[in-house]
Amino acid sequence: MRIVLDAMGSDTYPDPEIKAAAEAAVRFDEKIILVGNREILKPKLETYGVMDKVELIHAPEVLEMSDKPAQTARGKALNSMAVGMDLLKSGEGDAFITAGNTGGAMANGLFRLGRIRGVKRPALTGVLPVRNGQCIVLDIGANADCRPEYLLQFALMGSIYAEKILKIKVPRLALMSNGEEEGKGNELVKSSYELLKQSKLNFIGNVESKEIYNGGVDVVVTDGFTGNVFLKTSEAVAKFMISILKENLTSSLRTTIGAALAKPAFDQIRKVMDPGEIGAVPLLGIDGLVFVAHGRSDSRAMFSAIRAARQAVEENLLEAVKIGIQQQSKSG
Repeated sequence: MRIVLDAMGSDTYPDPEIKAAAEAAVRFDEKIILVGNREILKPKLETYGVMDKVELIHAPEVLEMSDKPAQTARGKALNSMAVGMDLLKSGEGDAFITAGNTGGAMANGLFRLGRIRGVKRPALTGVLPVRNGQCIVLDIGANADCRPEYLLQFALMGSIYAEKILKIKVPRLALMSNGEEEGKGNELVKSSYELLKQSKLNFIGNVESKEIYNGGVDVVVTDGFTGNVFLKTSEAVAKFMISILKENLTSSLRTTIGAALAKPAFDQIRKVMDPGEIGAVPLLGIDGLVFVAHGRSDSRAMFSAIRAARQAVEENLLEAVKIGIQQQSKSG
């Protein structure tokens, strides 16, 4: 297996990427391909003693967060994302991971790899912790404006991801809305509801955002604008709650002692809510396994991203999505 890692993506590149690549190469006993500026990467990588297990591919240009995705995907042809995705295109890599600009990843993915045949728009896929497991949410930011047929394809791709990666045989699918009753929501939601109800997917109806964390649904579809707002609000609330708990649990000797006794429980809560445990999420619909990690990812999060990409390769996720889209196109 050949995992390709953009070494110039995270906010503090290339240190998290290099450390994760070195650890993964040893842990999985596989060659990791690091893409980036060789002059910067080589001296840092040499300190880990894994030069025989990590291959360096030179890419002199970097996509910055301030860059306009569509323009730089063409204008910076030697950026680390483009070079990394070209390795997938040529068959020299099995999956690509970046913690860089999400728009840049989408633009480069479309320009370098293209869409799976029949896919109207790729979707950025989120994996959220919920009661008794995890939930797939898509789109979480790739498509601000959507059509009902886009959401139908998101539903199919998300259901395949849940089945392959989360090992859920018949994923429960829901449509994010402002009410559970049929007929609730804006025109996009109402029209999408009809398409999903007529599909062969396990569609259980609308779900309000507040109910997602109760664990009653496995896959939630929405437009990228709504999904991104939902995701960022959830992250902010989780961070706020942990901060408030920490402040109050260390405010006095009595609460500090109680916090020490409850430390195993709090450690478990922190682990469940930590996005670094997931590492990276896929751009489903791109004709290649492209994973996007958070810009603030540390080496542990990047290692988790490599683990997630490896699982997608092992489960033949790309081929499963292609087959699903083909079958949906024939039946639709």
